Amino acid sequence: MKITKLKTWQVPPRWLFLKIETDSGCYGWGEPVIEGRADTVEAAVHELADYLVGQDPHRIEHLWNTLYRAGFYRGGPILMSAIAGIDQALWDLKGRDLGVPVHQLLGGAVRDKMRMYAWTGGDRPAEVGAGAKALVDQGFTAFKMNGTPEMQIVDSHRKVDEAVARVAEARDAVGSDVGIGIDFHGRVHRPMAKALLRELEPFHPMFVEEPVAPEHLPSLKHIAGGLGYPIATGERLHTRFEFRDLLAEGMVDVIQPDLSHCGGISEGLKIATLASAYDVALAPHCPLGPLTLAASLQLDAVCHNAFIQEQSMGIHYNKDNDVLDYLVDKSALTIENGFCAIPQGPGLGVEIDEAFVEERARVGHRWRNPVWTHEDGSIAEW
Repeated sequence: MKITKLKTWQVPPRWLFLKIETDSGCYGWGEPVIEGRADTVEAAVHELADYLVGQDPHRIEHLWNTLYRAGFYRGGPILMSAIAGIDQALWDLKGRDLGVPVHQLLGGAVRDKMRMYAWTGGDRPAEVGAGAKALVDQGFTAFKMNGTPEMQIVDSHRKVDEAVARVAEARDAVGSDVGIGIDFHGRVHRPMAKALLRELEPFHPMFVEEPVAPEHLPSLKHIAGGLGYPIATGERLHTRFEFRDLLAEGMVDVIQPDLSHCGGISEGLKIATLASAYDVALAPHCPLGPLTLAASLQLDAVCHNAFIQEQSMGIHYNKDNDVLDYLVDKSALTIENGFCAIPQGPGLGVEIDEAFVEERARVGHRWRNPVWTHEDGSIAEW
């Protein structure tokens, strides 16, 4: 069997789908994308096709190393996202060819279903109490919210008070048994994070995510030490090597690699295994489409340290189309009582409706990350 073609489609709301085809008729799907940089990642995928066409798709590890090492310059969000979608598609293809789900090829599942969480409150969080209660009524036992809108490097304590009040509202709405993930989204700088992290402690977060931007992760040793709840990060780290020092220094309790950004299932498994050596939990990042979610669930299936999975159904970014729209069998990713069964179909376990993909690709998208500014006109972290 040889790879013959890589085909890509940009589809609403902000996703990029990839299909790898072979001379045998077997194929695999993946989702290589960086939010707001779909064109760039798509170009990278087609550049990497030169290393793939004519090759045996079953040699996934060899092909991964070819894509990563043969170009000399390596890592970063664009290249690793392109590799990620290709890797997902190769695993999907291999599973389809052998008639088994990917998790069977990775050693077999350690769980039957995965606990899931949903989003509430939007980019600038509002009405979080009502939103959280609605999610709990749907059966979710955990949710995530943005902790704060933009915040200056040194800001007024009013911003801290407002963030704490929103978390208090959410906790009051759902009670003590529901997990609350609070995403700082890298919007909070070290001087303000010191105060905010400690004032959130009485509300017992499930975790606080990205309390500082990834380039400032070493500060976690100084601002998060002694907290009585977990610190999570990792969506903007792209290789096992970027996670290595973070784990070795004991700076994180929950890692959140994104399987469309970190090199795919192959690298995600290595990252998860490395984290397990430090007794650190896994909660893959996934505000993306059905293929990223399916790939994440295949990884969750084989990782004992996985404890919860993000998904984007109904998220505020999903305009025009949502996760299940692109599936032939929408039940493959159905969430019931806050859990999703590990997909058991061949490959990633989902079947993409290619005709619908073609239709929506004619609409496409040009999604861009919002550009926020502070009152003084300087650029704020989004």
